[in-house]
Amino acid sequence: MTETRALLVDAFTDEPCAGNAAGVVPDADGLADDQMQAIAAELGASETAFVTGSDDADRRVRYFTPTTEVDLCGHATIASHAHLFADGSIEAGEHTLETNVGVLDIDVTDDGVVWMTQNAPEIREVDLSYERVARVTGTEAAALRGASDDIPLAVADTGLPFLVVPITYLSDLGDADPDFDAVETLADEVGAAGVYMFSFDALDRESTLHGRAWVPGAGVDEDPVTGTASGAAGAYLDHFGAFDDDTPEEMVFEQGHFVDRPGTVRVRAADGGAPTVGGTAVETFDGDLVVPDADEDDILEA
Repeated sequence: MTETRALLVDAFTDEPCAGNAAGVVPDADGLADDQMQAIAAELGASETAFVTGSDDADRRVRYFTPTTEVDLCGHATIASHAHLFADGSIEAGEHTLETNVGVLDIDVTDDGVVWMTQNAPEIREVDLSYERVARVTGTEAAALRGASDDIPLAVADTGLPFLVVPITYLSDLGDADPDFDAVETLADEVGAAGVYMFSFDALDRESTLHGRAWVPGAGVDEDPVTGTASGAAGAYLDHFGAFDDDTPEEMVFEQGHFVDRPGTVRVRAADGGAPTVGGTAVETFDGDLVVPDADEDDILEA
């Protein structure tokens, strides 16, 4: 048996118990895959970031949901680097991060805002009927069709692919009642990790849009505030020219209010380049976990 430090860090918020909680294991060198998976299941956050050394970047992070490893997670990246900065392990400035989708650039500002540059966007329209998407997501086809005159259903990938679905009003988005098995099937069919639905009808007048993200295939029915999906959606909006003028230099995406975890993601995605997403984070738990030996089924003890 061994112990490892583990934290819960709420990303994309300045308030505790808001935003999106991520597990963070700041020294994961020496942990086997099954130990990482067990820790992620014990912490119970939608994703846990395991920070290790890297030969190709300043550090490496692997991401595990309670049930599986995923290639990239925006909020866990923000959370892990916000913790490392607050803990004095890294300084403000530019950093590189090795992930399963390649080496990404991270920038930490003096006031603790963490910016993650995602991959260059790949965007493709999909041949889906609004009626089917409405059935799967528990929405009205008319509300989907009315929002999609100029911005169609499409998969946007900036490191993790999402089916991006515009909907007309915030009330339509709030009334969504997804069939999560059907969401997983639909996402698999179009080569996406999940569905990101949004409306320009936002709560805050300063917000660009309000979004919701469903990723049941990774064991996360609804992800409260999603960095990877926000970057993909920002690239999608820029690609399809969603604004009367040029894409704003910086957008604000609000999310999480319908699951009582409100937060905001700052998104820069103009000019077709790799988008960046940014935000702050708050630590809510810091302790040690007893880790079972690799391949053992012992329950972790906090």
